[in-house]
Amino acid sequence: MKGTFTKFILFESLILAAAVILLGITAISYRHRQIDVVAINDYVQTVKEHWDDGSYTETALPQTQFMILGPDGAVLYCSDEELFEGIGSELDAVRNDMFCFSLTDNGRFLGSLVIPDPAKEDYEKLMARILIITAAIVMVIVISHLSFLWYVEKNVIRPFRRMKEFAARVAQGELDEPLLLEKNNMFGLFTESFDLMREELRASKERELALKLKEKELVASLSHDLRSPVAGIRVICELLEAKAEDAYIRGKIETIRHKTEEMDVLLSDLLSTALEDLGELNVHCSEVSSDILEKLLEEHDTKKKLHASELPGCILRIDTNRLSQVIGNIIGNSYKYADTEIDVSYGYREHYLEMKIRDYGKGVEEEELPLLTNKFYRGKAQASDKEGSGLGLYISAELMKKMQGQLILSNENGFAVTLLLPLA
Repeated sequence: MKGTFTKFILFESLILAAAVILLGITAISYRHRQIDVVAINDYVQTVKEHWDDGSYTETALPQTQFMILGPDGAVLYCSDEELFEGIGSELDAVRNDMFCFSLTDNGRFLGSLVIPDPAKEDYEKLMARILIITAAIVMVIVISHLSFLWYVEKNVIRPFRRMKEFAARVAQGELDEPLLLEKNNMFGLFTESFDLMREELRASKERELALKLKEKELVASLSHDLRSPVAGIRVICELLEAKAEDAYIRGKIETIRHKTEEMDVLLSDLLSTALEDLGELNVHCSEVSSDILEKLLEEHDTKKKLHASELPGCILRIDTNRLSQVIGNIIGNSYKYADTEIDVSYGYREHYLEMKIRDYGKGVEEEELPLLTNKFYRGKAQASDKEGSGLGLYISAELMKKMQGQLILSNENGFAVTLLLPLA
């Protein structure tokens, strides 16, 4: 790039030097012609001698254009009408920088001899040459500058613009399209470095994705493996609780059992979200009777605080295991955050069976309702004093979507969760 600019400056300097030399030679070559006084005097005598017969017009001044005016200003002779156009008197001739010679004979005024100033004519020719040379020089300089600008646009600005667009695409995560190298690209190494950076970023992103995948697989594996010992602890607690007679010991065993149940819920949430990220949170829907809902509610109502209205008889198209997970999350949240009686009501809404589960707790802020189904989000009032992962409602909402249903949150004199279960 530096060499290109050096060549352009050298070329411009040569053009300017040649222009100065050419203009100097043109100016030095200027030599204005002098009036041939001897020839003019001879011609004046000839005019005087032949004035009366008019034969003086047959003799001309050598290499000189002239005009003869009569005493009344009339044109008696003109060698070049175009040159002497508009000349009708000696005053007109003087105004046009011409010489006037009076023609007299023994005191009698015969007329005037008008001759152009040869120096003016030569000067005008010189100015015309200088103007032509200057115009040619300016044209050459303009063409050279335009050519250089085109060269800069093609070989500097365009490659930089492409690299800018390439950097923007890389910033947006588009790492598959390479940066093309053009022939004679003066930024070849720079461009190649950009493309190497893209390749390294793509490889780094692939490694990052692979590590995240392994991390999710590890979380899923650990969550699954930990559920077995947690289930074993819960069974042992139930056995000890049945055999223990001391009230204090039975209370401690009850506390341990509740903690294992909370751990089991958290592990289930972690396992579900890990499986979802891995694309393995599968739902297999089948047609089942609505009577299954009573069994699912009874299974998760461990504190016996649930009251259900009459269940309509219908056929649902659901995944029973996944719906059990959803209902378990909802009832578990009510126990954890409200710990009040729970009402379950049913109804029909278009092509769905509407199942509403409502407790009588404080509920949540209205602006928080749309956020509760976001991953890892926990309500402000609940997050401070209760343990949880913020995954239960998120997983439940995702499972309902996969079953072609819907989960709706609301405040109705407490906290309510509405499940829209698709009818077969």
